[in-house]
Amino acid sequence: MTALMLLYTAYDISSVIIRVVMLCYIPQKHTPSAATAWLLAIYFWPWPVFLLYSLFGSASLPEKRIERHEKMLRSLEDGKKSFRCMFDDEAHWLPEELVRFGALGRKLGDMCITRGNEFLLINSEEEFIRCLAEDIDEARSTVFLLFYIFARDSVTEPLFLSLERAAARGVECLVLVDGLGSKSFLKRDAKRLISLGIQVEEALPPKLFRKTPTTARYDLRNHRKIAVIDARVGYTGSHNVIEPTYGGKAGGLEWKDLTLRLTGPIVFQLQGVFMEDWFVETGEAPELMKRALPAPEFTGDAVVQTVPSGPSYPWQNYQRLIVSALHGARKWVVITTPYLIPDDELLHSMETAVLGGVRVLLVIPEKSDQFLVGNAAKAYYDVLLDAGVEIYLFPDGILHSKTMTVDHDLAFLGTSNFDIRSFALNFELNLVLYGWGETEAVRKAQHAYIAASRRLTREEWGERPLPVRVIHGITKLFSPLL
Repeated sequence: MTALMLLYTAYDISSVIIRVVMLCYIPQKHTPSAATAWLLAIYFWPWPVFLLYSLFGSASLPEKRIERHEKMLRSLEDGKKSFRCMFDDEAHWLPEELVRFGALGRKLGDMCITRGNEFLLINSEEEFIRCLAEDIDEARSTVFLLFYIFARDSVTEPLFLSLERAAARGVECLVLVDGLGSKSFLKRDAKRLISLGIQVEEALPPKLFRKTPTTARYDLRNHRKIAVIDARVGYTGSHNVIEPTYGGKAGGLEWKDLTLRLTGPIVFQLQGVFMEDWFVETGEAPELMKRALPAPEFTGDAVVQTVPSGPSYPWQNYQRLIVSALHGARKWVVITTPYLIPDDELLHSMETAVLGGVRVLLVIPEKSDQFLVGNAAKAYYDVLLDAGVEIYLFPDGILHSKTMTVDHDLAFLGTSNFDIRSFALNFELNLVLYGWGETEAVRKAQHAYIAASRRLTREEWGERPLPVRVIHGITKLFSPLL
């Protein structure tokens, strides 16, 4: 027997062993849909997919990261207790269904409903950078920034200059950026900020093969966008710190985003999420943690709640919230998202809402910047259209805003897409807005998107060519892994 035949025989036998072992192992670690997708891939390509599974198969975090997260929560516990005492009893005047929903949000994300807030909805990158830079120029003690993508370019330059000026005034400036999303910044521009006294740290450093006590699965990412200045002003939403075409990523199309600039007690919650992430990554607590929690500043009447989510929580927080909201809808639901890959629960809740007489409108970009994710999402159009969901295709750039409104008294806005990755793998942050006035600005933005979009009909979708249908079908098989 030749060496080549021996190698082939060994490969053949090992492939069978991989199939059998993974058939026993994978169903115990994943949902049925995800397990089916992995096993299907392993059946056709045993060794390549086995190696991929070794790198990307587990969503669990290393013990060191979990220990840091729990330690940070314990250190914040006294502050959280006092914070709850100030606000929990004040939610009684909300409608009963919203009080129950707020209790669910608190159970999931450990953050209560707050009132006394004020916010401004920002819908352009230039305005976002200008407002944030102006607030940083007013900073007296601290500037905390956490972004998935952080880039220095012609649009974001004012932000970087304001950050440098703040550091020169003696302001404590902490910048935490995702290791993959901000890879170019970390290689090219981070050193200058560090030399000026700004602390720059990398979140979830991508280590493909080299394991460390804090190394997580390669594609677990910190997708949050948070800015907090002096515990007085906060920002969160879908804007990254980069010019709106993302360097021409999608043929020069502009990303369309929404971010909230907030003041009031809600800013303490945003700051708490930042401090948790900073401590988990560095093992060091910001100086601010060593000081007593100041009295909250009431600046308006808006009722808002922060809901963080990610692999460090026992549940898929955001997925649970939006499914619950869909089941509670009475008249209509509007969702805007760049990526829609629903799990079974989300898909069924949308179908159930429509069956119950609720009008469900889904607004998504006509063109996607990602081939696999975009085609996998389109594979769900058939079932959504058949269920009666209205699909609107936004043609003017990449609709990157992640929002959901339910009737006239509940709205969601934040960093999470409506896909399995955002629900289960990424660290995300979303805000829940309660009440007619609070949700009005989000509803107006959504209606503007719908007015600029065209509705996809069942007849039009049924006329797509057979090769396109095949691509959609194949990519759909792997949607639980995307």
